[in-house]
Amino acid sequence: MNMLKYLSKVTPLALLLSMQHVMANAPERSVIPQLRPESIGAASLGAAANVPRVVTVPVFYNPTTRPTLRPQAGQVVASGATAVASGVILLPATVPGVQRSVIPTLRPQGLAQRRVAQASTTASAATAPASETRAQRRQRERDERRAERQRSNQPRSGSVCGDRSIRGEEVSAIAGTMRGCGVSNPVRITEVDGVALTQAATINCDTARALKTWINDGVRPAVGRLGGGVASIRVIASYSCRTRNNRAGAKVSEHGKGNALDIAAINLKNGADITVLTGWRTSPQRELLRQMHRSACGPFGTVLGPEADRYHQDHFHFDVARHRSGSYCR
Repeated sequence: MNMLKYLSKVTPLALLLSMQHVMANAPERSVIPQLRPESIGAASLGAAANVPRVVTVPVFYNPTTRPTLRPQAGQVVASGATAVASGVILLPATVPGVQRSVIPTLRPQGLAQRRVAQASTTASAATAPASETRAQRRQRERDERRAERQRSNQPRSGSVCGDRSIRGEEVSAIAGTMRGCGVSNPVRITEVDGVALTQAATINCDTARALKTWINDGVRPAVGRLGGGVASIRVIASYSCRTRNNRAGAKVSEHGKGNALDIAAINLKNGADITVLTGWRTSPQRELLRQMHRSACGPFGTVLGPEADRYHQDHFHFDVARHRSGSYCR
């Protein structure tokens, strides 16, 4: 109990003495940083400005090199750079490691046409006589253009009838084995405007041209994209020295004159076919075949189909014979 009273008296005194000790050891100035005086800052900056700055850079680097804008048409290139014919700007030789600009330039307008014209001029100059007058040069150029047109209009190898799209070969004149038969200028056609014939057709050129017209104006529009389009035409008869429908005593058939051919089907690119025998009365081939039949009336003088007679139930008969009343189509 006495001890407690003693401590209660001593503690305040001890606390007071300890506070005096702490205050005696306090710092003389604030630890908070103060702003640098203006005079000292200016002097320091001035001293630093006089000290040379050392910068370490690669040996191939030139700090004076700066990118330049590409000059526009008609613009003068800046000094120190050289513009060459190809449109590439050469930088000064003082730039180490760089000989020409790597930036691609736009190709000049009409460059290809100018090169063609220059080549033509060079070729003409090479063939022109040294003493050629202006009138002679114009005449020579006209002759050269005419010859070029004639060369471009020449039928390609393997074409006949003066048409590049009718492929086949010319054959010798055919003498008929009976009166009224024969073809003076026959051709053997294998393809018409990209459409193959399943067997070569021996006909004359009038029939070949009519066939081309029918394919382009009748068959292709009717088929369209069905089955991938038209691949070939199934031909079952062309030149044949015989009478009409092989009947005794009948007139000579147009087949015996090279004027006719018989077509049984249209083959498509996907392997399917449109046949006259099964499709004429069956939908949807019926509408296609009837459209083809109608379109043949005009290019051909005679068009016969399944409704003409019993001899044409499985094919179309086309010939270029002309009638007084116009095309005969049944």
